[in-house]
Amino acid sequence: MAAASEERNTEPSIFIDEVRGHQARYKKILEFTHSATKSAGIMLLAAIAALVIANTGAYEAFEHLIHQEIGFVIGGTAYTMSAGHIINDIFMAVFFLIVGLEIKYEMTVGELTNIRQALLPIVAACGGVLVPIVIYLLFNIGHPDTVHGWGVPTATDIAFALGIMALLGNRIPAGVRVFLSTLAVADDIIAILVIAIFYGQAPSFMWLAAAAGVVVLLLLLNRTHVYSLVPYLALGVVLWFCVFMSGVHSTIAGVLLAFTIPSGSRVNLRGFLSWSGKKIRQAYDSFNPDEPVIGQKDYMRNVKNLSAIAAQVIPPATRLENKLYPWVYFLVLPLFALTNADVHLAGIDPSMLFGDTVFMGVFFGLLLGKPIGIMLFSFVVVKTKLASLPTNVSWIHMIGAAILGGVGFTMAIFVANLAYVDETHIAMAKAAILCASTVAGIVGFTFLLIEAKADAKRGVLYVTSPEGADSATFADAEARRASEGIIDTFGEEDQVEVQEAFEDRDNREVAVQLNPEELKKG
Repeated sequence: MAAASEERNTEPSIFIDEVRGHQARYKKILEFTHSATKSAGIMLLAAIAALVIANTGAYEAFEHLIHQEIGFVIGGTAYTMSAGHIINDIFMAVFFLIVGLEIKYEMTVGELTNIRQALLPIVAACGGVLVPIVIYLLFNIGHPDTVHGWGVPTATDIAFALGIMALLGNRIPAGVRVFLSTLAVADDIIAILVIAIFYGQAPSFMWLAAAAGVVVLLLLLNRTHVYSLVPYLALGVVLWFCVFMSGVHSTIAGVLLAFTIPSGSRVNLRGFLSWSGKKIRQAYDSFNPDEPVIGQKDYMRNVKNLSAIAAQVIPPATRLENKLYPWVYFLVLPLFALTNADVHLAGIDPSMLFGDTVFMGVFFGLLLGKPIGIMLFSFVVVKTKLASLPTNVSWIHMIGAAILGGVGFTMAIFVANLAYVDETHIAMAKAAILCASTVAGIVGFTFLLIEAKADAKRGVLYVTSPEGADSATFADAEARRASEGIIDTFGEEDQVEVQEAFEDRDNREVAVQLNPEELKKG
């Protein structure tokens, strides 16, 4: 590890001196736009802005803006959609495409590949869905106009929950983050099924058949090893339109599309290693440092071929997720929060909120139902020895993660817009979601912070292996980058010890015992 660190510091830059500053700034921009913490912060600011707008004189003008019709005319027919519907029906379909890609990643190489490892968060997710439903129905079972909203408190907002947890960095074990992210993925799968089955209109079987036909074409592309993203995205637009016209919520098209995009590579990786080595040698032999690069045709040809093939090594699913992530988490979700987190607080008596069955069902469903369900089902699974707690994770960590499961911002508001017809019920549900998510975020963070401080007193720090820092799971990659910086601050003996721990235990994380005073300084 020490040698690797020294090598990183002495290795010559592949960029010319004049652009090293630009590259450093570009790297910081990339890290910012792929940060779970930063994206959660942007979404929070958008939600606060929505609340401010909803309770000032700017609300009427803002409402007029988001209901403005946008579209085009073909012949004598106008095809229009309001700005709000574009965000909720089109942009959010892209968000669900990202969700689908994350689910596919977990099922292909992540936590959902090993049923033994995945059992704990999957069963916990089921508990985190069932108990909130029970709590909501306790308040609304006798109210036919609101009982249909039972799906609202069942969803966890993965972006916000992981963003809050990321604030603690390496002071909590990675197993907590993996547990919560896998739970949220399983939760998303359930939420998608709930939306598709219970919150669509009466479906048009003709359009559903058309959508099924498009899915078959997408699967044929996958099975015939088509790795270009262009045909998938083109058919994805057609699929969205068919699902939209069918009456099933159009965002489901994003998930269906995600599962058809190849997660393998079109390049024979074993052959690529020998071929790329040959190309590098040819480029090296043809390079003349005394001539302008633009005039070195053989060198340019070799480098161009190497670049074109190297880009195709990355699977289409990973390429698409990398491209969409900053747009979705820094534009789509903040726009959704800005246009959907509007709650009129003026004139609302708090006693009126706690006298409303929708508010009570959603608020307590998220704040109490989610953590009770998650913890109850987790306890049963662990005590029956069907699964065990993740490495280095305590029950206090689990309680903190379970409470963060009650942060239901994006998905819960999305379901609320589908579940209710009456604007008053939607407003009450949104108020409950915002209140419960705020309290759950603060309390869950506090639980984890208390345990982190207890670890700090003992001088314990959790270090994730820096290997694979460009992981497709961005929250995981963020922790890996942070760990790399921490390891570089260790002395040579500590670095060697940490590296040996990674190798001996075949773990991606170790708990490092440091002097508590040194930990405070760091």
